[in-house]
Amino acid sequence: MQSEILAKVFRGDIIESVHRGHLIILDGDGKTVFSTGDPETVTFIRSSGKPFQFLPLLLNGAAERFGFTEDEIALACGSHSGEEIHVRVARKMLEKGGFDESDLRCGAHAPFYEKRSEEMMRAGEKFSQLHNNCSGKHAAMLAFARDIGADAKTYESMENPVQKAILEVFSVFTETPAAEIKIGIDGCAAPNFAVSLRAMAKSFAKLVYPPADFNENYKNACRKIVSAIMNYPELIGGTERLDTLMMQAAPGKFISKIGAEGVWLCGIAPSSEWKKGLGIALKIADGDDKRARAAVSIEILRQLGIFKKETLREFSPLDIKNRRRDVVGRVEANLTIV
Repeated sequence: MQSEILAKVFRGDIIESVHRGHLIILDGDGKTVFSTGDPETVTFIRSSGKPFQFLPLLLNGAAERFGFTEDEIALACGSHSGEEIHVRVARKMLEKGGFDESDLRCGAHAPFYEKRSEEMMRAGEKFSQLHNNCSGKHAAMLAFARDIGADAKTYESMENPVQKAILEVFSVFTETPAAEIKIGIDGCAAPNFAVSLRAMAKSFAKLVYPPADFNENYKNACRKIVSAIMNYPELIGGTERLDTLMMQAAPGKFISKIGAEGVWLCGIAPSSEWKKGLGIALKIADGDDKRARAAVSIEILRQLGIFKKETLREFSPLDIKNRRRDVVGRVEANLTIV
């Protein structure tokens, strides 16, 4: 199957562009609820995989030994905006592990939150690795390296036991043999994994409803991840960020995690309608992060009954404005879940 048109871009009443992609929704038993495009498409999970990069610390008890609190777990699972609250939590995580900013190997970039970035530039402040959206994840990896006696100077190397443990966990949740998982290097220099969208949807379905064959250690780790993400949506993204806005619009109903290049994963919590929850995996084929992903993901949640029709209307359909800020078009989702 080829990709399908998931969003249409209108200028006036004329369709000027389209965004194609792939989508699959699975229930807790792994049964397909809906799909369009090719759910067997293999792509990188990017930052949507951060919960699985923290899970080894919960499974082996390192998170408890270092005293990582729920907000710190959330930051490790998030792609934060580099706001002061995010930097403060990341620094605290480093301190608990006995490290500082110089030990991070994620690189520095400007805060995603433009207002904070502009404030820093006006004040002549330099961006540090703490502003990197992945600094929480990397602080956790450093702590894990120390806990298991791995080389903290090469914690981001695929040859390091830290990354091997993460790959093993990811293999379990995606039901994909480790040898079949393709590996690339993410924007933060850590390894990233490529699997099918179906496998990605399975992984989030298992987070929100751990299967019966998971032992209690795995089940408890899943509960802690889900609780942290739901309770601290502002640390998963930040001001004006999609994950944060969506989870704040329907507290406790789902977990959401975007990834670069148009990836979005979602786990719908068990409910009267979906007794074992749902796992959702979306990939915008052209990698669009700004237009199609927001419009489509919000519409998916509306059609599943998670959002009301008016929820986050400013993003779906998404207004297109000209240089004078006049509304001249819109981006509309193009799918019907049946």
